[in-house]
Amino acid sequence: MDLSFVKWLGHASFLLTLNGKNVYIDPFNVRDTKEHADVILITHPHFDHLSAVDIKLIAGQKTRIFVPKDSVDKVPVGDIVGVEPNKHYSFNGVDFDTVPAYNIVENRIHYHPKENGWVGYVLDINGTKVYHAGDTDLIKEMGKIVTGLALLPMGGTYVMDVDEVISASKSIKAEKIAPMHYRALLGKEGSKEAEEKFLKNVKNGIILKEAGEPKYSFQ
Repeated sequence: MDLSFVKWLGHASFLLTLNGKNVYIDPFNVRDTKEHADVILITHPHFDHLSAVDIKLIAGQKTRIFVPKDSVDKVPVGDIVGVEPNKHYSFNGVDFDTVPAYNIVENRIHYHPKENGWVGYVLDINGTKVYHAGDTDLIKEMGKIVTGLALLPMGGTYVMDVDEVISASKSIKAEKIAPMHYRALLGKEGSKEAEEKFLKNVKNGIILKEAGEPKYSFQ
């Protein structure tokens, strides 16, 4: 599978290129990224996913920004569209579906409640589907996902830990599965251990190369 169109900017932040268009997902700590955003997808309003500072660095008034409906007023610039789960959206050749993203584990339900309507995204990029799960636990909706690349949060505390990601990988029908959202939470050694365990137990698992220097803490 050719994943040259995928650039991991760190944490849960990605830049996808589609027919000359730049599609960002949850841009955070992107000050070294020069590419202007044509489209931005925001999964939920936490600071490391909806960063007004980063959005202003890459977006202009014509940038189409999709964000959950409860967070529209938090986006500082752009042509803003409120989204909700289980819907299809299209803009200028960029097509995607929203999927629910929420916690079900008792001690973290309050971090990402289902009723907030926060989302993950499934995009069709040059014929390859990409699922960005947002911040979520292993939820029943994952069993319906069919994708080329699945990007799953693996940090624990707020989202799935490595064991839960291994279980989620068995639920999702994906050609390749890559973890995200863990290095800032687990640190250098913890991240290495989690990656090794993930790769050992997920036969279609991969570790994406992080653009620039790995970010092992929030900056």
